[in-house]
Amino acid sequence: MFLRTAGTAIGLVIASGASAQVSISQQDSQWYTDAQERIDELAAIQSNTNRAKNVILFVADGNGVGTNYATRLWVGQQAGGPGDDHVLPQEAFPNLALVKTYTTNGQTPDSAPTASAMNTGIKSRNGTINVGDEGGYDNCEGAATAGLTTFAEIVSDMGKSVGVVSTARITHATPAAVYAKTTNRDWEDNTALPENCAQKDIAAQLVDAVDAGTLDFVMGGGRQHFLPNGVTDDEGAEGRRTDDRNLIEEIQAKGWQYVWNDETAAAADPTKPVLGLFEASHMQYEDERTDEPSLAQMTEMAINNLSNNAEGYYLSIEAGRVDHANHDGNLHRAVTDGASFAEAIEKAVSMVDLSETLIIVTADHEHAIAFNGYCGIGTPITGLCYEIDEQGNTHTGTPSRGLDGKPYTVAGYLNGPGSVMHQEEGANDYTGTRPDLTQEQATDIDYLQQALVPMTSESHSGEDVAVMANGPWSHLFRGVIEQNLIFHVMHRAVTAE
Repeated sequence: MFLRTAGTAIGLVIASGASAQVSISQQDSQWYTDAQERIDELAAIQSNTNRAKNVILFVADGNGVGTNYATRLWVGQQAGGPGDDHVLPQEAFPNLALVKTYTTNGQTPDSAPTASAMNTGIKSRNGTINVGDEGGYDNCEGAATAGLTTFAEIVSDMGKSVGVVSTARITHATPAAVYAKTTNRDWEDNTALPENCAQKDIAAQLVDAVDAGTLDFVMGGGRQHFLPNGVTDDEGAEGRRTDDRNLIEEIQAKGWQYVWNDETAAAADPTKPVLGLFEASHMQYEDERTDEPSLAQMTEMAINNLSNNAEGYYLSIEAGRVDHANHDGNLHRAVTDGASFAEAIEKAVSMVDLSETLIIVTADHEHAIAFNGYCGIGTPITGLCYEIDEQGNTHTGTPSRGLDGKPYTVAGYLNGPGSVMHQEEGANDYTGTRPDLTQEQATDIDYLQQALVPMTSESHSGEDVAVMANGPWSHLFRGVIEQNLIFHVMHRAVTAE
């Protein structure tokens, strides 16, 4: 009885206090007023339960929360600000979740099963694309016995068109997950297949997808996997195939247009299917791009083309080279390709009706990237960490230093080709000291961030990535989710009553 009475008394005091008007001294601060405005915006958001006519899945390969953070600062700093307060287009989306990226046999995933999870709705093993675990790895019979139904197959059966765009080879893991089924992601052309293998290579499966009507628009790199050995492409590179098949000519014979550079892409008829292959291997990094369209331009061409279908479309868009730059330990190219990814998202948002188009932005995995020290506001994200100005609102311009007396970069990698550890000639052990860097050296386009463990290629990370979404049923992205749930949100959106 005493406890109940005491609790009631306490409640009355609290209620009485809550009715008092407390003067909030910071209420005129811009931080305060901006937050109040944002609260009002969030409170006004209504869940969109329309059936999605269109679905656009944006994947920046390797663009986890850390890499996205670096890109945000880079873009904001290039615009003249400190970077931290910048908002990327996808960060303005109202719905988001954290995504667990592990696979059925990997705490750390590769891009094949992560892309499969998003395109089939189940998790699978590393190295495989759209094949269940019972199909095994590197097994020529696996795709036939354990192949999974893809989102592209589902929506094309509904009458929708399907497009795939990537800055990587179009036969690489993420774009291949739209149309191929393989127990080895490296079987991109017939030369990689085991002898007498029952499975077709990935490039040949793209032709089959065209025949089946589950592909209507393709742009990316990878010409070498479509041309026979001895045949050179439009830029002088030689094909790899040893089965005498010229897959480009085969696809053209089916009524498709073939484009290979800026000029031919711009001249393509937007009412007819397009195959665009802009490099023998991966497309160029954004900072070095010449004579080929940007990711935003390919996104615009894809939406214009696929929008001709009154039933709608599914479009998968990958910024593949963010991943490659991280593997090289080269943050500059990772963030500049990340910036081009943001431009593609902005372009898509400007072109579609979000009442009927679900846009999802995510990554397949993160990398072993880390951020160092206590850096002052405005410190160049790709460069040296500057000390915080204790009495001001920016950095001091003085590099922070480790116990070895040397400056360090804001970002680094836990492993990779930029390792400070080096093997002396003729020795088995690795030893190392950090170089004494200048800001000019650290912000050079070719600079490799300092890393710890020496490796020829920096590795993926198993940590969570983000998914940010807008449009029909995007409100289902909340909390911490499994990666395969992305498929189920897309499927719910296109089948909703």
